[in-house]
Amino acid sequence: MKVLEFFKKIFTSRGRRKAQEGEWEKLVTARGGVDLEQEEERTRYVTDCLEQIAEASQELEMLQGEYSRVTAYLTDLEELEALPDQEKETLEITARKLQNMEREYESFTQRKNRMDDAIYYQMKNREPEMQEGIEKIRKTEHYGTLVKQDMQRLEGERLAYEYRKNELHGIMENQRGMAVIFLTALVICLILLAVLQFGLRMQTQVGYFIAVLAAALALTVLAVKHMDADREMDRVLRDARRLIKLQNKVKIRYVNNKNLLDYYYIKYDVDSGKKLEKLFNQYLEEKEQRKQFAETEARREYYHKQLLNQLGHYHIQYPEQLSGKVSVILDHREQVERRHELIMRRQSLRKQMDYNNTVAGEAKQEIKDIVVAYPRYALEITEMVDRYESGYRR
Repeated sequence: MKVLEFFKKIFTSRGRRKAQEGEWEKLVTARGGVDLEQEEERTRYVTDCLEQIAEASQELEMLQGEYSRVTAYLTDLEELEALPDQEKETLEITARKLQNMEREYESFTQRKNRMDDAIYYQMKNREPEMQEGIEKIRKTEHYGTLVKQDMQRLEGERLAYEYRKNELHGIMENQRGMAVIFLTALVICLILLAVLQFGLRMQTQVGYFIAVLAAALALTVLAVKHMDADREMDRVLRDARRLIKLQNKVKIRYVNNKNLLDYYYIKYDVDSGKKLEKLFNQYLEEKEQRKQFAETEARREYYHKQLLNQLGHYHIQYPEQLSGKVSVILDHREQVERRHELIMRRQSLRKQMDYNNTVAGEAKQEIKDIVVAYPRYALEITEMVDRYESGYRR
């Protein structure tokens, strides 16, 4: 029951709204509440009637123009339908060519991978230098890679020299420590031998000889190794200085190459030669497509003019309407749908025209009734009508 009541309320409210909207369309004569003996009220009321007439007349003027065009469109469709088969076939051939050009045109304008116009014209302005620019960037990038490899190699050599220098420094320090140990051991041995010789009256001459000889041999070996290490240290330091000079030269090349590459990237608004080459290839493809599009557009314009020219040979008032929608020429169903649409539009216009004619007619009749009912004000009202019509025409 509640559901039925709910739907009942809905339909009742809809019916009320429709009735209300119907009432809105009806004009109400308000003369009953107007004292026409009063000049101010009489003037205002007659002016309101004249404004209704003027507004309805303006609307009618606009509606009549549109009504005439819609009627002409319908007449054009009838003229098209009545063409002889041979002439209709010739017309359809041109229309089909135009339709194909329209499809190609839409296909180009709606494609997703279309290059932005700003980028396209930027590439177009630089097209003569683009190939050279790509080669320069590629060459600079390749040279930069080689310089980086040299930098890495030199850095590895520098670290090796640094490691060897530290290693030699440690060896030389160890050798100096061993020399001190050997000298200390020699002194201790000599002291012990002296104690044995003078304290215990032992024969230690051979011991002195052996100790001194052993120490001399050990120190000689240490001295030779130390000199070898020292010479190698000099060589390592010399090679390290040469390596630093070479590194500086390579760094200068690296910085210059990097700055040049940055300049090319800024100039061509890219971050790699590969990207520039890809962009240029896209531009060349876009250029070819735009060339084809220009040819399509030219053919499209040609067939459009040709179709207009052919339609101009017949009693068709608005050939541009048919040439702008060639499917109406090619498809009978489209013609039927178009005719139905135009008939509906004309009926709607006719309804609006009838309504405004009614409004204007009722307003005019109201003024006539006032003149009849109040003949003493007839001259005044006639002058008001003349002044209003004169001002409206201006």
